[in-house]
Amino acid sequence: MSDDTPLEEVPLNESHVAKTLAWSMRRSTSPRLFVGAVCCLALSCIDATLAPAADSAPAPAHPSVTSTSMLHYPETPRGDQVDNYHGREVADPYRWLEDTDSAATERWVAAENDVARKYLDASTGHEWIERRLTELNDYPQFGIPSHKGGRYFFMQNTGLQDQDVLYTATSLDEEPRVLLDPNTVSADGTVALSGLKASDDGQLLAYGVSEAGSDWQTWRVRDVATTEDLEDELHWIKFSDVAWLPDASGFYYSRYDQPSGDEKLQAVNYYQKLYLHRIGTPQSDDVLVFDNPQEKQWGFSPTVSEDGRFLVINVWRGSDRENAVFYRRLDVPDATVVALADRFDADYEFVGNDGDTFWLRTDWRADNGQLIAVDLSRPEPQHWRTVVATSGDVLRGVSLVGGRFFVHYLHDASSLMRMVDTSGTPLGDVPLPGPGTLRGFGGRNSNEETFYSFESFTTPPTVFRYEVISGTSTLVHRAEVPFDSDSYETNQVRVTSADGTEVPVFVTMRKGTLPDGRQAALLYGYGGFNVSLTPTFSSRSALWLELGGVYALANLRGGGEYGRAWHEAGQKLEKQRVFDDFIAAASWLGETYSAPDRLAIYGGSNGGLLVAACMLQRPELFGAVASVVGVMDMLRFQNFTIGWAWVPEYGSSDDAEQFPALYRYSPLHNVSDDVLYPPTLILTGDHDDRVVPGHSFKFAAEMQDAQRRYLAAHAAPPQIPPVLLRVDIRTGHGAGKPTSKQIAEAADMLTFVARELNVPVPPVQADASTATGTTPPTTE
Repeated sequence: MSDDTPLEEVPLNESHVAKTLAWSMRRSTSPRLFVGAVCCLALSCIDATLAPAADSAPAPAHPSVTSTSMLHYPETPRGDQVDNYHGREVADPYRWLEDTDSAATERWVAAENDVARKYLDASTGHEWIERRLTELNDYPQFGIPSHKGGRYFFMQNTGLQDQDVLYTATSLDEEPRVLLDPNTVSADGTVALSGLKASDDGQLLAYGVSEAGSDWQTWRVRDVATTEDLEDELHWIKFSDVAWLPDASGFYYSRYDQPSGDEKLQAVNYYQKLYLHRIGTPQSDDVLVFDNPQEKQWGFSPTVSEDGRFLVINVWRGSDRENAVFYRRLDVPDATVVALADRFDADYEFVGNDGDTFWLRTDWRADNGQLIAVDLSRPEPQHWRTVVATSGDVLRGVSLVGGRFFVHYLHDASSLMRMVDTSGTPLGDVPLPGPGTLRGFGGRNSNEETFYSFESFTTPPTVFRYEVISGTSTLVHRAEVPFDSDSYETNQVRVTSADGTEVPVFVTMRKGTLPDGRQAALLYGYGGFNVSLTPTFSSRSALWLELGGVYALANLRGGGEYGRAWHEAGQKLEKQRVFDDFIAAASWLGETYSAPDRLAIYGGSNGGLLVAACMLQRPELFGAVASVVGVMDMLRFQNFTIGWAWVPEYGSSDDAEQFPALYRYSPLHNVSDDVLYPPTLILTGDHDDRVVPGHSFKFAAEMQDAQRRYLAAHAAPPQIPPVLLRVDIRTGHGAGKPTSKQIAEAADMLTFVARELNVPVPPVQADASTATGTTPPTTE
């Protein structure tokens, strides 16, 4: 879900699958540290040979290494586990590290953390970087308001609070009051709000919380007037929205059966069920509304139409972009659930209705998306009516507010907002200051106002109120970040990938920077799950720019920036194209603004897989690599929690045709003894129950052992690149991570990159208040 959008309204987002299964490196309510992206995940072309690629001759020490000797990594016993995949035996010597709660694994993690901590803390510039990141986050932040029953609801953060606080007010001019402050729940700030939905009358609030970064949520109900919780408490909820009944007597939600034993963080999640919970009753009395015992992968997302006449059920199957839509009449007693679009032949999203006419956003026979009207009395596709036709820009979302549709497009990976009436007649565009990212425009058809935010790589999120009738935008909140945005500029270039495809890359730098090959550069990418990377602000990239660096973001195939064809060009057997696109961007940077020994790459989740795979394929291109919560074992990812849901994106090692492609690029299985890889930082959280930490554990162990084997077989160079594993305690995949932990993680990553790329960092002033970093040293 969008970071600046209230958790109860995400009208312009990606599909439900992207909202629930796609990872976002940013926090669930405010994007302050990370630029980019979302869940988990990736594939490649079949090669004639099944063996992982490896260089045939020893590679020289990487030119950017700065260590003086090999680090003393902990001993990691190699087991004798061997698996047979379609007649090919594959060793998995570190299988024991998948048991993340075992005493042996915990001791090993503690030892790895000790190595990483000593290395990072001893690095010049770490203290300054952490202080400067703290300053760049220490400003009041204001979320996008929503309006229910005469009340506004919005998130706020004074700056360094670990979790954003939910406020309410009856007008935007009055002093708001605190409705829910998760910072009071846990001493370490690791209990986070994971979902919010106010009833239509604004009197009750259903809210979900997660602990230590887990995807598991507990939902409760709060009386808005008294701020007291009712007795309602719902458990074993994951990847679920809630939808209130019009009279606030209850709400719909989805849940899984309780996992057995102590496996709640690793057990596979199948057979989600849709329930109706009545306020004031125990969860055991909840009514099963819809499930499918024959389809273990089906998941359910409920919506109640604004007129209260329909329950609309979005049915998703993992990360597959194709979904189904069912509905049930609420104005007819004992009505059954009826299929509206159940062929799983396209992406469908319910936008609203006018009586028995449904409006759906879909890419059915429209690769870039369209808006259609469906008459329930004649629901067959031949009777569907086009309201907004597909175009050259990608239609990413539609909301119905104030009697008009707000249609969100992407044009070259930047937002456009167009308005049309319910017949499809154009009503103009919402003017924007330039290329950037829009969020918001939620609300109800009966509303006369809506709210939105705009941001770019150098402009923090600014929140506006939009009056529908007059078409005017009024400033609600402008973020006052201690960052000189005017000193930097962003350009969009296109680089040529291996097959000739032109790949867009955003490049942000200090004004006047020349492509002289002398700049340190940081390249970010994702490339999967139909996730679109658009210009967003982060303190991490802001600090990097202050240090004189070039920041680049590549819009790779596999993403959603250019429609269905762009996404599918990077799926399953075509996954190698994603790596080729990223390598092309890196090569271009290394030949223009930077050089290989001054270029770092980083990514998270599916992006963590991306940077690890590219490093293994082209290690000579990179001076440093940071992989965050990455998918590293492409042969076993489907065996844990929601990993099965990524099969539509990656394929599966259970498939004899897909196995060779997965094996050929799987990071865990492609580490060579004959290559000394660039400095590598692997980051994960011990409570990550989306991409379980065993992925990172096993990859780090294999990388470190391969380095030992390399040094045993070759003359040791004077400088050995580090391979560090940093495991954050009581955190998960990223959502809900406390601000303090975000700052600490970002400081470690930037410290590592600055050290390995020889980027000068200012000394810490005796008076900390003067260490603002506004006049950083040049890298020349």
